[in-house]
Amino acid sequence: MMPLQILLVAGTHGNEINGIWLFDEWNKSSFLINTYGIKTCKVIGNPQATKAGKRYIHNDLNRSFLEESFLSTNSSNFERSRANELLSLYGVAGANPCQIALDFHTTTASMGSCLVVYGRRDADLALASLIQNKLGLPIYLHESDQKQTGFLVESWPCGLVVEIGPIGQGLLNSRIISQTKLILESLMEQIHQVKNLNLFFPEKLIVHRHIKSIDLPRDEEGNINGYVHSLRQSKDWHELKKNDELFYKLNGEIIRFEEDEPFIPVFINEAAYVEKNIAMSFTKRELWNFKKEWKQSLIDLIHQK
Repeated sequence: MMPLQILLVAGTHGNEINGIWLFDEWNKSSFLINTYGIKTCKVIGNPQATKAGKRYIHNDLNRSFLEESFLSTNSSNFERSRANELLSLYGVAGANPCQIALDFHTTTASMGSCLVVYGRRDADLALASLIQNKLGLPIYLHESDQKQTGFLVESWPCGLVVEIGPIGQGLLNSRIISQTKLILESLMEQIHQVKNLNLFFPEKLIVHRHIKSIDLPRDEEGNINGYVHSLRQSKDWHELKKNDELFYKLNGEIIRFEEDEPFIPVFINEAAYVEKNIAMSFTKRELWNFKKEWKQSLIDLIHQK
């Protein structure tokens, strides 16, 4: 049987420093975090950006795990080279193979603590359901967005992103650090339970399914000419109904939500998404029945031979 190994990543974005700080402290004291006897590989995703105090050097590392990025290992683009390096070291066919990747992030948006799942892979949904059942975390299902691809965890058989906020870029915060540690240990505990076939999967899963993203108001030259309305700011996970306020312009104009069905906004006014022309993303809250194949996929992955 292949030994189970978990890839733990902090600093995929170099200015999200709380996970980086926690990993550094953990390296100084190996008993700081309980991994329940499971072997882990702790890495700083983007060490150059971390050193520079920037989100990235050339382009977003968490959008760099694309097939075209792996055609050449001699790329002058640091993030593409780093994506290749991480896969060669820790990918399933790498020198130190890992089966599950857990990627820890922070956000300037008022998201609280949540999980991000990319697509509908069975093992991802099974692991996310265990954490939702234990900690009550919302799950953002990111799919059907061709402009946002190449995420790190998609390159492993199972992977989740942990997002915690709000926190300014480059700042340490005791609550963020404590939440990161709690979620990390809870993930390791649940993986340990699956390893020992001591399973308590929920019957239902609450998912916030990505519908689309919208930009800030812009003038004819592409310049931002409005901002997130005060009634929408910091209201992540709160339902939007038709005619609710979205944006405000200094001339007094209010831009309102015009959809007929209610949506749930997430990542409202995330600082890092301004360059991506995203002011917020809309999701639809759905209650899914837990599927047996999710459970079996995660069990098979953790117990693979």
